[in-house]
Amino acid sequence: MADGPIVTDAEVGDNRRPDATAKGDRHNARGQAVDAALVEEALGGRLEAFNELVARHQDHLFALVYRLVPDRDQAADAVQEGFFNAYRNLATYRGGSVRSWLSRISINAAMDIQRARRRHPVQPYPEFEDESWQPPAEPEVEPESQALAAERSRALALALGELPFEQRNCILLFDVEGYDYAEIAAIMRVEVGTVKSRIHRGRLALRGALASHRELFRG
Repeated sequence: MADGPIVTDAEVGDNRRPDATAKGDRHNARGQAVDAALVEEALGGRLEAFNELVARHQDHLFALVYRLVPDRDQAADAVQEGFFNAYRNLATYRGGSVRSWLSRISINAAMDIQRARRRHPVQPYPEFEDESWQPPAEPEVEPESQALAAERSRALALALGELPFEQRNCILLFDVEGYDYAEIAAIMRVEVGTVKSRIHRGRLALRGALASHRELFRG
């Protein structure tokens, strides 16, 4: 057994069918119960229990943080640091979703990285430099449509990269990850009104930044 929590940088998706919602809710309830039990065991000194928490949530956290810190190494570092912080502060867990608790800690680690940089690279989303990040096109998708989608993504990524990271993070958590206002407020430790304001101001800034690319977003 390792001496501490181990973090890898694998990514997974969660694509549930609409008719599986009730089943998914039951699964989530069971998962939260398992997570809470593992936290209790880890608090009791069983390191294996915390390593199991790492295995259960590392993929989700990496995918989440990688959207906020668009560099694989930095995202992996942020998740690693998030798990170490969680391990050191297990006693601060007060119930509820362990995943949300871990997400908040990892996002805070990612924000610390962003604050330390305090500068905007020329291309803050280097993975958009080529087409390799794109999922394979469906057979019926025309090459022109695929190229247009790639152009849209590159333009949006560049525009997002110019936003203050507080606004960018709120927009990504809300519009991409699907967190609600209250969840984002809890993760970022601000008021719900602050989250709404950041999203509103960020969207206005995006609209202005993308004004010269309107043709890409028509239709």
